[in-house]
Amino acid sequence: MPADHRPVASVRVLLAEDQGMMRGALALLLGLEDDIEVVAQVATGDAIVDATLLHRPDVALLDIELPGMSGLDAAAALREQAPDCRVLILTTFGRPGYLRRAMEAGAAGFLVKDGPVEELAEAIRRVLTGETVVDPALAAAALSAGPSPLTARECDVLKASVDGATVADIAGRLHLSESTVRNYLSSAIGKTGTRNRAEAVREARQQGWL
Repeated sequence: MPADHRPVASVRVLLAEDQGMMRGALALLLGLEDDIEVVAQVATGDAIVDATLLHRPDVALLDIELPGMSGLDAAAALREQAPDCRVLILTTFGRPGYLRRAMEAGAAGFLVKDGPVEELAEAIRRVLTGETVVDPALAAAALSAGPSPLTARECDVLKASVDGATVADIAGRLHLSESTVRNYLSSAIGKTGTRNRAEAVREARQQGWL
């Protein structure tokens, strides 16, 4: 037995979580499992790929809403650059749209943070064997909700408008004409059944479409 009493074939885990206290608590609790070793911890999405390539974890445990690259975008990047690493999304926000996007990005699992750590540890083991692990209630909600009605460009425009940017600002950021931006905003507002772009952003976020 190694000095830390871990099995030789312990599961190597990367943990991506921007809240320091939550990250430390998760690392501590998972570290108590005999067959799990947290080999890397990062606080931003932009650090996930580099840390994965450096430490070669078996499983990457990712939050969704991270500074820089989101956990969903990082999952897609890992599918391309570290295909042997299984991705498990762990988030506060159990939104059907997030689940659908996570699966499209190649994630092997999706759990919400209010579950017991024993359930998380078991999910890590299961995704490593090739299983897909998804919160059952969330899976049912995602099936009933259907896919996002928003196009990729409509999402881009809504994301670019979250800080109160003007139409001209959005057009400059996305290299579009102002009339095109207005058309995308109008379409997104209609599809979300809202009255203005602030409400459209709020609704799209609530559904997990952004």
